[in-house]
Amino acid sequence: MRKRIALIVLTLLLSAPALALTLNEARTEGRVGETLSGYIAPRSHDRETLALVEQINKARTDSYQKLADSNNIPVDEVAKMAGTKLVERARPGEYVQGINGKWMQK
Repeated sequence: MRKRIALIVLTLLLSAPALALTLNEARTEGRVGETLSGYIAPRSHDRETLALVEQINKARTDSYQKLADSNNIPVDEVAKMAGTKLVERARPGEYVQGINGKWMQK
């Protein structure tokens, strides 16, 4: 199961929707950050960033739900496992939100 979660996480990292702003650009620019909940959160609240966050998080929710259903586990458990991996894999300079809710730059 952990391999499947890792595969989904990798797919999420590589398959950002086709928007004017990409997930990688938003991360690099500090406009979004990864959270331990498995979802990205906006650090900038402009329309473009908020649209990206909504679209990415919807895709993640759908993926997490499919994985949870196929493994008969709660979706929040899948999301938290993915969140831990996404925070760990954040690149230097990208933002992650700690358990205290504060943003940290890796």
